Amino acid sequence: MYKLIVTFSVHTFFTINFALQFFTMSKVQIGLVQMTCSGSKEANLQKAIDETREAAAKGAQIVCLQELFTSLYFCDVEDYENFKLAESIPGESTNALSVVAKELGVVIIASLFEKRTQGLYHNTTAVIDADGTYLGKYRKMHIPDDPAYYEKFYFTPGDLGYKVFKTKFATIGILICWDQWYPEASRITALMGAEILFYPTAIGWATNQDEATNTEQYNAWQTMQRSHAIANGVHVVSVNRVGLEQNGAMKFWGGSFVANPFGSLLYKASHNDEETTVVEIDTQKTDQYRTHWPFLRDRRIDSYQPITKRFIDED
Repeated sequence: MYKLIVTFSVHTFFTINFALQFFTMSKVQIGLVQMTCSGSKEANLQKAIDETREAAAKGAQIVCLQELFTSLYFCDVEDYENFKLAESIPGESTNALSVVAKELGVVIIASLFEKRTQGLYHNTTAVIDADGTYLGKYRKMHIPDDPAYYEKFYFTPGDLGYKVFKTKFATIGILICWDQWYPEASRITALMGAEILFYPTAIGWATNQDEATNTEQYNAWQTMQRSHAIANGVHVVSVNRVGLEQNGAMKFWGGSFVANPFGSLLYKASHNDEETTVVEIDTQKTDQYRTHWPFLRDRRIDSYQPITKRFIDED
């Protein structure tokens, strides 16, 4: 009898322990760093490191930095001098962040200006695992060219395809800013197994623009990304920069947020302030939402071939 009790107790302990570990692993602490930037690359990198430390102190396990966080948003002008801001990936910034990631035991998502070779540049996000290992990079696929966002002058469209990264805490997908507006990108990344979609971003308002237009633009931006959460049944994390740049002509609108797999907001940052926040998400909720709202089950993949056309007309 004693032997049976001991055997049962040991078996029960390991069963419960495994179940608790599984349950705990589905809960992920997400750190968002919404910050202003200066003209000093070194100061911006150090600031991002300091904010990453703050996020880790608050319990963050995955920390996402905003798009092109080591500089001011330089794409407001077409200036060849700005190419000097670029760096190799992996390189100086990822090396510094790898040390911090290993020290703190956190995953870091770092958006950088990549110099691939002479004359070839990308808008790229590197992913560093919690042990400091460089896991790889995603190159921005959709490149805008609008007033104050002249990115086509600087960035070659990504050629690595859509990517997911198996980190210590979750399998994550990375898309960057303008990618936000394309449901195809989020769908493919989710189909590759992403449990969370991250969007490092740099977007703002012209300061001479009226408030009604500002509100409409922000709402469209947020709604679009929340729709990706709903359509794919995954959490979405969007991290934007904040503050005045371009000699006061541009106000980056902040408003970073986290949405659950049904698009409900778990957190929304202000439009004016720097914020380093940690939000808990539960990746197990994906199964709950996908079974109750089975969009993936009911996809008619046999009917989607026309999506590869630029426009569906007689030509």
